[in-house]
Amino acid sequence: MPATTVPPTPHYVPAPPTKEDLEWADLPIVDISKAKTPEGRGELAPIVRDAMHTHGFLYIVNHGYTQGQNDRIFDIADVAFSQVSDEEKKQHAGNIMETGLYSGYKLRQYWHIDNGVRDQIEHFNMHPHVYDRQEYPKSLRLFLPEIRAWTEHNHYNILHPILRLLALGMELPEETFVNIHNFNAPGETWARFMKYYPRSEEDEKNTKNVWLKGHTDFGTITILWSQPVTALQILSPDGKWRWVKHMDNALVVNIGDSMEMLSGGFYKGTIHRVVQPPQDQRGYPRLGTFYFALSDDDVKLVPYAESPVLQRVGIKRRCADEDAPTMEEMRKGRTRSYGQVALKKREDGNEEEFVSGIVVKHYN
Repeated sequence: MPATTVPPTPHYVPAPPTKEDLEWADLPIVDISKAKTPEGRGELAPIVRDAMHTHGFLYIVNHGYTQGQNDRIFDIADVAFSQVSDEEKKQHAGNIMETGLYSGYKLRQYWHIDNGVRDQIEHFNMHPHVYDRQEYPKSLRLFLPEIRAWTEHNHYNILHPILRLLALGMELPEETFVNIHNFNAPGETWARFMKYYPRSEEDEKNTKNVWLKGHTDFGTITILWSQPVTALQILSPDGKWRWVKHMDNALVVNIGDSMEMLSGGFYKGTIHRVVQPPQDQRGYPRLGTFYFALSDDDVKLVPYAESPVLQRVGIKRRCADEDAPTMEEMRKGRTRSYGQVALKKREDGNEEEFVSGIVVKHYN
């Protein structure tokens, strides 16, 4: 059979990894290939359970894509920014406030960061269905089969095994969370290409070097494909900000607020932020590829109280069950408000807002 050919694209060359001595977050590393067997899931479930209960973050390795396939996705991701004109980006910009969802481009300077400084972040969001939910810039259309394959890989080969391990960690049937994350059901799980551009020294000073304030994700699971520009920090259990270290061809996976609510507070939506990179990486853009998982739209975000684990340790609710939002309500509320509404200052200097019936905290 003839070899399969793929459309050519410029090769994206990221910054070299930092050589600075930073205080790194100590996160567990999970070999997800072991989750293919019942014995492997039995071995991994307590590791994932403890990591997501304590840290809310972990690394995934052996996820099924080679380094070459990973590099190819980053090449395609950069096409969305370097090969599309500003005018065409505007034509494909999402109406975030009206629809309550990210679809297409979020252009730079949409979010307010601090002291009048607006963001220098572009991202392009894609629904997993890829073909039937939105229009794509001309430069990206040739790559839709590869983007579709990548989103399916994220969903079935990475997300689903993680969801099974999380269910086993709560002593629930292992398909419990898989059954509410259906690829073709009404919902707004999305893949994202995202590019942070260097900022002026004045902007860095006015935001205290913070590019994206401390927050929790509002979905269930976030999958970040590791890239070498060091900028992500998590708020550790001891109250210190620590850096997340790049690992070649690894994934950084974290819990979102919706999974915290479904798990009755057992799994933690950990605060994280993006800051100016170390000195030896400044001046480089930061290109990222992500898969943000949300449950099906009609899922009400109430705890699985039947979990034997919750019956032993107790449930920590973000709101009363009768007031809990659906996934659709949570997603629309958080998407419309982020970076657009005035936040209430707390006594500790951080900020908060009230969205979809729950308090959302923002950390500087």
